Amino acid sequence: MPVVDVINLDGETVGQVELSDEVFAARVNPHLLHETARHYLNARRAGTHKTKPKGEVSGAGRKLWRQKGTGRARIGSIRSPLWRKGGTVHGPVPRSYDYVVPRQMHAGALRSALSAKLADQKLTVVEGWTLESHRSKLFREQLTKLDDASQTMLLVDTGENVNLERASRNLHGVTLVATTALEPYELLRHERLLLSRPAAEKLSRSLRVNKSGDAAAAPVQIEAAPAAPEAAHAKPAHKPAKPHAKKAAPKAHKAHKAAAKPKKTAKPKGKKE
Repeated sequence: MPVVDVINLDGETVGQVELSDEVFAARVNPHLLHETARHYLNARRAGTHKTKPKGEVSGAGRKLWRQKGTGRARIGSIRSPLWRKGGTVHGPVPRSYDYVVPRQMHAGALRSALSAKLADQKLTVVEGWTLESHRSKLFREQLTKLDDASQTMLLVDTGENVNLERASRNLHGVTLVATTALEPYELLRHERLLLSRPAAEKLSRSLRVNKSGDAAAAPVQIEAAPAAPEAAHAKPAHKPAKPHAKKAAPKAHKAHKAAAKPKKTAKPKGKKE
C-alpha cells in the first residue's frame, strides 16, 4: 500500500497514512477519464436555446395572392421560412444534454484520477481543516505554507465545515468539494489535490473494487441435484383403452326400446259403395 505523509496547516509532518492500492495505485484509464469528463460537461449545459418555427412568428396566415395568373412565384403565407422574418426550419429547441453513465465507470474514473495525482506527486493529505477564522486572507497564507507553486487547488473534506467553506469560496483557483460530490473532471482541472485524513480514508474504503475485504470472496459451489430413479420417471409404453360405456349405453337403450314398442299394422281400406 502507498504510504503518504500527513501534514498540518502549518506545513509540518505529523504522521503517515496508508492508502488503498485499488484506489490510489490503480492503472490509469484515459478512456474512462474522457467519458466522465464529457458527461460532466454535458450535464452542466443549460439547453435553453430556442428558435421560432413557422407557427410562432408574427404574421397573418392568409394567402398573399392567387396561385396562378400573376406571373409571380406562388406563396402560401408571409411566415414562410423562405421570406425575411419568417420561421426557422428544424431549429434548436430546449432539451437536456445529460445522459446516464454507469456507476462502475464513474468509480473507475475516480480511481484513475486519484492514482494519477499520487503518481505525479500532486496529492497532499492534511490532518484536518480546523480553522479558527473564516477570513480568506488568513486561509490563503495557510495554503501557501502547504504548496506555494500550485495555482489551482481542490480541497476535499467529509463533513460540514462553515469556516472552511466561507474562507475558500472567495479564493481564485480554490474549490471545496465533499467526498460524495467528487468528480473526475474536477480532479483533472485542478493542479493540486488536498485531502483531509478522514476524506482519504473514506475514499480508500468506498472506491475499492471488493468492499467486503481485500481478498476476493470464494465463489459458491452449487452441487447438482441427485438423479431420480428411472422407475419413478418411466412412462408406461401403452395405456389401456378405456371402455366406452357412455357410448354403448345409448345404443342398447335404443335397441331395447325398439323391441318393446309394438309395430303398427295397416288397416284395410274400406270399399266405396
